[in-house]
Amino acid sequence: MKEYHKIETLLDRNEKFKVILGKWRLPEFEYLKDNKWVWTEKIDGTNIRVMWNPVSSDTIKLDEYGLSELTFGGKTNDAQMPPFLLKRLHELFNIDKMREVFPATSVCLYGEGYGAKIQKGGGNYISNGCDFILFDIKIGEWWLERESIEDIAIKLNIKVVPIIAHGNLNEAIETTRLGIQSTFGNFKAEGIVLKPPVTLFTRKGERLVGKIKTKDF
Repeated sequence: MKEYHKIETLLDRNEKFKVILGKWRLPEFEYLKDNKWVWTEKIDGTNIRVMWNPVSSDTIKLDEYGLSELTFGGKTNDAQMPPFLLKRLHELFNIDKMREVFPATSVCLYGEGYGAKIQKGGGNYISNGCDFILFDIKIGEWWLERESIEDIAIKLNIKVVPIIAHGNLNEAIETTRLGIQSTFGNFKAEGIVLKPPVTLFTRKGERLVGKIKTKDF
């Protein structure tokens, strides 16, 4: 399954790698800045792909890792995954559960591995363990909308990134600049990921998703 696409920062940066207010990274952001966007908390972890390629009893289809059916990967095919996180993924996902939810459909679940020993502040989320949280799903060339993502998360009994607000891009920038408390505890959130309420694409054909981080200011 394909690696997750890049999420553009809403604003351009200066030589100190801080954002420049009013200097939009993409013309699409500027054009849609006054529209309402869906804000989800950005989790400080490591990108994870859960890849499902169902096979029939008389066929064996190998995925890009040379394995069949259920495989796990990082942000890239060469990314190394901590053994304790891989163990947690095996606890959360199994072939029987995936066959029940996706009996004849190949799918890629995109999420974040987070918790203790994952990134510098991972222990703020989970002090003595790790987990997986879902933020996107792609089936074929289709990105699923939030309602479908939540429905699948319930069926698989996994977490999904929380929606923290709905608002325009300037409101998201100002909220992040002032500091957002994480929904996971008494610490600052890494930032906000922003999606339009319906899936949109740039004129280059890339999916329109933005982000703004606390450290951008």
